[in-house]
Amino acid sequence: MKVHLVDGTYELFRAYFGAPPARDSSGQPVGAVRGLLATLVSLLREPGVTHVACAFDHVIESFRNDLFAGYKTGDGIDPELLAQFHPAEGAVAALGVVVWSMVEYEADDALATAAARLRDDPAVEQVVICSPDKDLSQCVSGSRVICRDRRLRLDRDEAGVLAKFGVAPASIPDWLALVGDSADGIPGLPGWGEKSAAAVLRCYGRLEAIPDSARDWRIELRGRERLAASLAQRRADAELYRLLATLRSDVPLAESLDELRWRGPRPGFDQVCAAIGASDLPRRLPARPAT
Repeated sequence: MKVHLVDGTYELFRAYFGAPPARDSSGQPVGAVRGLLATLVSLLREPGVTHVACAFDHVIESFRNDLFAGYKTGDGIDPELLAQFHPAEGAVAALGVVVWSMVEYEADDALATAAARLRDDPAVEQVVICSPDKDLSQCVSGSRVICRDRRLRLDRDEAGVLAKFGVAPASIPDWLALVGDSADGIPGLPGWGEKSAAAVLRCYGRLEAIPDSARDWRIELRGRERLAASLAQRRADAELYRLLATLRSDVPLAESLDELRWRGPRPGFDQVCAAIGASDLPRRLPARPAT
């Protein structure tokens, strides 16, 4: 079987900015929740989708905020979207999909943990991480663990990660440390760009293997003296940024593989859908639970 791991936070953001706004009878915003449920119902209707879990950032902050003051927070998120975070988790649980609500960790950590746990399970043919987030590319393993951008209908296996970023999945945290990631508040190092970081990491693989002096580099690269000096002066920063970009694989997830099997919605799902103005969704579910 294939296991589909969904980045619920990403899907909620995508629904908020891509679906029409809506409110329930009490005036609460529900448009993003409605859009999120719709895309999950669509996923469940796809052939071969049997085992599904959905991870959410129950709060935006995580242990990484204790490590770096500049790391992303909930500041700036539209209150109309923020108000739908917790209802979204409840709605997905009512759909019968396993929900991982992250507080100390992030949703990406839960997805990374599940992927690491399931990739060597002989019962699992493939783990599909449903998210375009570049951080999650570090979880890709051959064609056994892939990332899927459902919006673009694009799958990225290990060869795809190398083609997209210029480095293997294992070097993605190092690449992000050098280049930075504005979505997560990681600034990167001065002077380093995507192409230069990819070229150097293809040669050395990890930050600690890159010599401080450009004279010791095994790669000819324009501006390498400037790049080497930037890394040498800020190596401690780079190592911190890599730590921030490295997803955890030890999140305590309680569910077994069998518990990820979708067995149909829970009682009350019809009422949840009616409350958000999506009474058609129960009728769009597969005729019987996926087997």
